[in-house]
Amino acid sequence: MTGSATWAANADLARRVEAAGFSGMLYTETSQVPWMQISAAATAAPSLTFTTGIAVAFPRSPMVTAATAWEIAQNTGGRFRLGLGSQVKGHVVRRYSAEFAPPGPRMRDYVLAVRACLRAFRREEELSYEGEYYRLSYLPEAWAPPRHDFEQIPIDISAVGPYMTRLAGEIADGVHVHPLHSTYYLRERLLPAVAEGAELGGRSSADVDLIVPVFAAPGDTPEERDALVRRARQQIAFYGSTPNYAFQFDDLGFEGTTARLGALMRAGDLDAMEATISDEMLEHFAVVCTWDELAERLIDRYRDTAARLVMYLAEESMRRDPRSIDRWGEVARAVRAA
Repeated sequence: MTGSATWAANADLARRVEAAGFSGMLYTETSQVPWMQISAAATAAPSLTFTTGIAVAFPRSPMVTAATAWEIAQNTGGRFRLGLGSQVKGHVVRRYSAEFAPPGPRMRDYVLAVRACLRAFRREEELSYEGEYYRLSYLPEAWAPPRHDFEQIPIDISAVGPYMTRLAGEIADGVHVHPLHSTYYLRERLLPAVAEGAELGGRSSADVDLIVPVFAAPGDTPEERDALVRRARQQIAFYGSTPNYAFQFDDLGFEGTTARLGALMRAGDLDAMEATISDEMLEHFAVVCTWDELAERLIDRYRDTAARLVMYLAEESMRRDPRSIDRWGEVARAVRAA
């Protein structure tokens, strides 16, 4: 998992993780857009698969998103998945000056509009999409992108709550699971909702890939693990302060955690937020173990659910200790073999 670096740095990282044994790279969209970074990385590492995890949907026309995905798919030889997400209202409205509400129905319309564009690019039909929020009806041949050999582009969406997870099951090729998740959440909330959506869409939930970011904090001693464990606690606390995610704690018996984290966030007490995430909570939301245990722990935890595992903290670990890339590579190869 990566997201904010120069093109040269992305190319270098891609070469190193490809050589180490990773299968791909996932690009977030925070302070930089993902497209040019993926282009640089894909040129440097021709065997990796790339995905946006996620690209913010609503500020972009579905046509712009579809055309960008089309070009990346062509130039990566089909090694690309388009991951879309709604982001939160404050970013969409105040940072991007775009429409947000209602995010669930709008995301449905957006994905269907992107798919309509892709069908038009494949020359399967003329562009004629009339949705509730998006309308596209004009694509002269001169402006249609050239056809290529990698035109079936998977579209994944980020989902946490029941509406989006059902939507993913119904219309998406995959779901980007939130980093703040427990195995209880996957088993009792997300998978049943995906299955319900898949039934609505007339297909099997097995058709929907789960792309799962993991707070993995490996190290052979507590001291070696300490920095990544602290970062995991910080990220869990940050995500957990969002009211929409309160159920993640409540389901596990940690009622009131989100309210406490929210109050500490408003007070600016980041140390206390980190301290709120107990060892027991950490066990539910992160994988903390020795290097030799990590692959087995990941396989045991996610074998029956995840299509792809994303190492949330790996790049940070590699920056702190460049030698750790070999250890991460051992884990990646073992998980891929399983």
